[in-house]
Amino acid sequence: MSATALSIVLFAALLHASWNALVKAAPDRALTLAAVSAMHALAGILLIAISPSPAVASWPSIAVSTVVHYGYYVLLFQAYRLGDLSQVYPISRGMAPALVAIGTFLMIGETLSPLGWSGLALVTAGIAFLALQRGAGHADGKAVLVAALLGLSIAAYSVADGVGVRFSESPTGYMGWLFLFESPVTLAILASRRRAGVRIDWKIVGIGLVGGLFAVTAYGLVLYAKTIAHIGAVSAVRESSVIIAALIGVVFFRERPWFGRVLAALVVALGVVTLAVSE
Repeated sequence: MSATALSIVLFAALLHASWNALVKAAPDRALTLAAVSAMHALAGILLIAISPSPAVASWPSIAVSTVVHYGYYVLLFQAYRLGDLSQVYPISRGMAPALVAIGTFLMIGETLSPLGWSGLALVTAGIAFLALQRGAGHADGKAVLVAALLGLSIAAYSVADGVGVRFSESPTGYMGWLFLFESPVTLAILASRRRAGVRIDWKIVGIGLVGGLFAVTAYGLVLYAKTIAHIGAVSAVRESSVIIAALIGVVFFRERPWFGRVLAALVVALGVVTLAVSE
């Protein structure tokens, strides 16, 4: 992976961890997620307006990714309702790199070098160790199950988008339609609020829009990176967001213990460097 691709993906990781922390800390997570998806839709309209339409070959990937993203939002809400950031994020994000590498190998025959596989193993091991620091094995069974399902959904849309954006001939057009198709999430949540007669807190909406801006930028950067580097390597380096999320938990949420998380961070950092020099 080139220095440019590595820098892009690491910045995306920072943005991704930050918007997840905003969702976890929000007093109304459903409304926050509605605002996040609304920002995706707005960005989608802009990208569609300025981009060529994606190639026909990429539309099956858009369809698959859209459906998976609907489930992703439901699972994300439930995961943060049942568990905490330091538990859910490592489990769900930690599963994705290995699953993505396997998925891309089976679908398009893309594989990493032996050094790359070693880096991927280090990243996955470090993330798994980080998850265990929160006692994942003794956690609420429902929280662990939902986090695992969330990880499967992340891997599914990562593979679909990695393949689709390469077939699209218009990465920004692909992203535009993908983002726009998230609008039903916002509409569904707002409709449920209206039926229940619940007042909308615009301060929370504002927080969600900021989170959505972070999410849109992060995902766009990752999709772009997948056009210039191995899909498996990009997805693995992206999971350094787990370390950033852990640091947010330690510094801002004052979560403990801190030593095991720092140790896991070093393992993941070593894996990231290994992946970066493996091509």
